Amino acid sequence: MATFFENKYSTAQKYINFWFLALTLLNLIETPFGQVPVLSVDGFDIPQSAAIIRYLANKFGYAGKTPEEKAWADAIVDQFKDFMGSFRQLVMAQRAGKPADEIAKISSEVAIPARDSFFKIINGLLEKSKSGFLVGDGLTFADIVIVENITTLEKNQFFTASEHPKIVALREKVYAIPAIKNWVATRPDTQF
Repeated sequence: MATFFENKYSTAQKYINFWFLALTLLNLIETPFGQVPVLSVDGFDIPQSAAIIRYLANKFGYAGKTPEEKAWADAIVDQFKDFMGSFRQLVMAQRAGKPADEIAKISSEVAIPARDSFFKIINGLLEKSKSGFLVGDGLTFADIVIVENITTLEKNQFFTASEHPKIVALREKVYAIPAIKNWVATRPDTQF
């Protein structure tokens, strides 16, 4: 399994590296929607992060094994995107230098309820899981998206590991995959 994943990961990493190169050349390229990210594969441009993730998941076998698993992986990532819209409101208020009382209101009325609802959903899925993964019996892009973004939330004091042992166990399971473990150990440390 590790060699199989590492080979897929290596090829996927080449596409991801191109995406970062495209970011640095932004002023020199035209994008389909006038924004990034864009993944270019053999001259075919794919805009939007969710479309890119789904494309790579399908291309490299991490979308799910059946149409039903694929639908659930999509649903989990879509649910996450809904939650992140609420979290983004909080981050944007902080970055815009909004008054502390306005930030506190967004946090307590929007971001925290959305977070708690999202964690309840993820914990419920993991509670039912026999494999420890979110969908089926193997790694899907939904696991990777959730784990990576949980790490981001933790860095921003919006996730407390001790309150969510099943999510932490998922993160440990995903980060134990050799190619992912290597990437996590060597990637740049950023806030988001």
